[in-house]
Amino acid sequence: MIQLEYTKEITDTGLSKEQAIVYEVLLKQGESPASAIAKAIPSGTTLSRPLVYKVLEELIGLDLASKSDETGKIAKFTPKHPVAITKVIDKEKERIERTKKQFLATSGKLSSLFNLSVGKPGVQFYEGEDGIWEVLLDSLTASEEILTYADLEAIAKYIPALNAEYSTMREDQNVKKRGLVIDSPEARKFLKSYDGKVTNTKLITATEGVVPFQTIMQIYDNKVSYITLTDEYLMGIIITDQFIANTHKYLFESLWKCSSGDVV
Repeated sequence: MIQLEYTKEITDTGLSKEQAIVYEVLLKQGESPASAIAKAIPSGTTLSRPLVYKVLEELIGLDLASKSDETGKIAKFTPKHPVAITKVIDKEKERIERTKKQFLATSGKLSSLFNLSVGKPGVQFYEGEDGIWEVLLDSLTASEEILTYADLEAIAKYIPALNAEYSTMREDQNVKKRGLVIDSPEARKFLKSYDGKVTNTKLITATEGVVPFQTIMQIYDNKVSYITLTDEYLMGIIITDQFIANTHKYLFESLWKCSSGDVV
């Protein structure tokens, strides 16, 4: 009798328990008609013969099995190489990413409900690339235009790949952003890749003797986030407080209005 040894490992890839059992039996049984596969399945699995037939067709759909169906002969099923399971894993990753993007559109409203129920300011700290990514993703929950001060030089140096993925997701979700950036040839070149329909940036002149932006600030809804990128550390902070957010929105709009730089 065939012993099931790898059901857990196979189900961990995204297959159902029934699919994992039938696939493992098929691997051990080799090319066989459906009836022989059904008989080879160990007792106690509660897989009926009709269910085994159904699962075999599902495995064909997943490209984990093939079927020979010659006229006048009993159809036989043949397992595909287990490396084909990596395609299942990739599809599962794509499904999870789609689900994540869809949820981001809703999570902002859920966050608002949470903040209303709690009613207290909050501060969250993040470290490393994973932490920076969490800070960036949070801004995609914005229900209004994001206002930002950006250190483009630091972005290009420390998180170019993260920023590219974030920008693509923001454009896909039509999350609008308006930013203030110190004018420079590098900044103008950097901003050419942005979609003008969702991003407006004003290039402002650096003040002589004053250190320019050295962090990335994003203001949205009732939040203000900061991202600091250096050789020593990557750090992010999200402050949730309507009064702090309103203050920064006022300061941003005042600077935007009094600055005479180009809008790109």
